[in-house]
Amino acid sequence: MRYIIIGAGAVGGAIGGRLHQAGHDVVLVARGEHATALREKGLRLRTPDEDVTLRAPVATGPDEVEPRPDDVLLLTVKTQDTVAALDAWAPAAAHLPLLCVQNGVANEEIALRRFARVYGVCVWLPAQYLEPGVITASAAPLTGMLHIGRYPQDGTTDDTARAVSADLESARFLAPVVPDVMRWKYAKLLSNLGNAVQALCGMDQPDSAELLRRARAEGEAVLAAAGIPFAGEEEQAELRGDRVNIHTVPGTERGGGSTWQSLRRGTGSVEVDYLNGEIVLLGRHHGVPAPVNEALRHGTNVLAREGRPPGSTSAAELLASLPS
Repeated sequence: MRYIIIGAGAVGGAIGGRLHQAGHDVVLVARGEHATALREKGLRLRTPDEDVTLRAPVATGPDEVEPRPDDVLLLTVKTQDTVAALDAWAPAAAHLPLLCVQNGVANEEIALRRFARVYGVCVWLPAQYLEPGVITASAAPLTGMLHIGRYPQDGTTDDTARAVSADLESARFLAPVVPDVMRWKYAKLLSNLGNAVQALCGMDQPDSAELLRRARAEGEAVLAAAGIPFAGEEEQAELRGDRVNIHTVPGTERGGGSTWQSLRRGTGSVEVDYLNGEIVLLGRHHGVPAPVNEALRHGTNVLAREGRPPGSTSAAELLASLPS
């Protein structure tokens, strides 16, 4: 199989780099300065174990890639960019399997409008993209944990999911094939509610922990009201075990999660509408208020629009503005 990585940023670059390093056929899709750097210098992949430069083929869009019957598309863009990416690739590739390797729970349904063979992937892959051409992946001995499952869920798995899993596991990932992938993705959604806290308030403010606690409590209450199951934290930790541990990568900037990185790079947009905003949306459907997540959603979007850096908001002031 050939893997087309649509969005070779932190997650896509780490997965594409590892697959290429393991001998698999990979095309990295990127834009702007990142695409230029990948073409001219290669993908620099920094991990706790090594610092390597990988020369995989690079494309800026579907007009530069001739689809093959054995292609598998890995969609790794942020959710706010999903529609544009799918609309670009669907005309030539809608018959191919598409894996939504993304945070949030909205992408699979969006993809299913355009692609017949859709798979969800729950991403637990601590990675960072702050400089064109350079990806830092900080977990070892395995680089990440990627649950794979068919969408819509029908209680079964298939050969495509198993083949992709085998390739990912050959490339230093834990990649279970599961019949209930959305249960894992909703669990990851709960943990991703902290992305906005980190982006708004930075990583060291003492009141950030209380914001995170309240955001997650709202999330769990909303999912309970909606009757949506999610994997427990102990279940996730037991599966990871000692195989996917976060380490310091020498010489790299201490950074945050994906939303923090978007603000740090000044992209102008963040994915909070599909993380904290997902809890707000479900809460409105089921009559459960989610004021903390709404404040985090709104505040992070303001920082992105105004081009302000991460950590620009006082956690104590934000807490004081919320209903008790």
